[in-house]
Amino acid sequence: MSLRRLLAREASRLVTSEHLNRLRRRIAESRRRLRHRHHEIDYFHDIRDPYSLLAAMALPALAARQGVLLRPHLVPPPPDWAAPERAMLDAYARKDAASLAAHLGLSVPDLSAPMDEAAARAGERRLLRAIEDGSFASSAAAITADAWQGETPAGGSDATAALAAGAALRERLGHYLGATFHYAGEWYWGLDRLHYLEHRLEDLGARRRDGGPAILHPRDSLRLPARCRGRLTGQRLDLFLSFRSPYSYIVLPRVFALADHYGADLDLRFVLPMVTRGLPVPAAKRLYIVRDTAREARSEALPFGRIADPLGEPVARGLAILAFAIKTDAAKAQAFALSFLQGAFADGIDAGTEAGLRQMVDRAGLDWNEARAALTDEGWRATAEANRQAMVDAGLWGVPSLHFGRTATWGQDRLWLIEDAMIAAARDTP
Repeated sequence: MSLRRLLAREASRLVTSEHLNRLRRRIAESRRRLRHRHHEIDYFHDIRDPYSLLAAMALPALAARQGVLLRPHLVPPPPDWAAPERAMLDAYARKDAASLAAHLGLSVPDLSAPMDEAAARAGERRLLRAIEDGSFASSAAAITADAWQGETPAGGSDATAALAAGAALRERLGHYLGATFHYAGEWYWGLDRLHYLEHRLEDLGARRRDGGPAILHPRDSLRLPARCRGRLTGQRLDLFLSFRSPYSYIVLPRVFALADHYGADLDLRFVLPMVTRGLPVPAAKRLYIVRDTAREARSEALPFGRIADPLGEPVARGLAILAFAIKTDAAKAQAFALSFLQGAFADGIDAGTEAGLRQMVDRAGLDWNEARAALTDEGWRATAEANRQAMVDAGLWGVPSLHFGRTATWGQDRLWLIEDAMIAAARDTP
């Protein structure tokens, strides 16, 4: 392993260390107590972002916690580098937010079309007034819903300066999206991560004073009903993954469990990493992703943190072997996919070296001589491109993504959506 890779691996270990994270939290809490401060939470609201509408619905419960001070900020949509496929991202976000709202029992207006720009500007003026008069937590969701319904009430001050100030603060603190919460050095995105913040506040004694549930939207787990076991034999579950995606790593065991329980045929559809496809992943985004994945990995009891970035030749070598394994032994292909990703994101194994790659191959049960011979076969590149096109055709662009029947979704946070489709299909299977 090169010195550069070694230093990067050790840096990632420190960034994701749970011990250091707990230490940082204790220091932050000690400082807060010494200064007699509230639990100060910065919330960043993008009125055009449907996830911000959902996040705003949780603000009253968050503000009802003892000792919490919510500081709302208006922000514009993310910069181009954070949304490289903006049209696809926006369309998907509207569809996904509507699906998440239905899953959580939240009532939202029609999100099928982009927000009218005049309604967005009018809504921003109303939101700015709500920040100024202290009513943001109680009124932001209604104001944002009105904007989605095209309402354009007159009045209010121009929000341009407030948007710029919110964007600058968000960037300084290290993020790029709306619907985000920042508390004592850590970020929480939307309702998908709010439960982490709620658990943290519960542990600090900042409990709800309104009699509501301690955790508003707990993390979803697989259901795997016994009555559906083995009912989907012959039906296919597609997983689009990348060997440079930490989220692909942490979703693998649960996807394996889904396919195994329901009896579906799992198709590992590998694609090249975003950066090799010309899509930028700047430092701020990479840092948030690594920290967020570490948090998610801990929730799944998966090792994570000693990262040997496989970008470049290591990914190519790994995909050549995965393509070979998929053709010869599906079970060993799954084992190798997990071995490679765990090696890259948890064990610090450098797949760019023969020793490192062989370690990944051996523990997957593959024959090293056969795997090494597969490295000369470039056919995997055409397969990766075909998989990428299939992913785009399904309305997706990033990994991990899943497709079952008529249901396609992006991200490891939406396994419940795929499982809903599998349960429905199992019920319809004689």
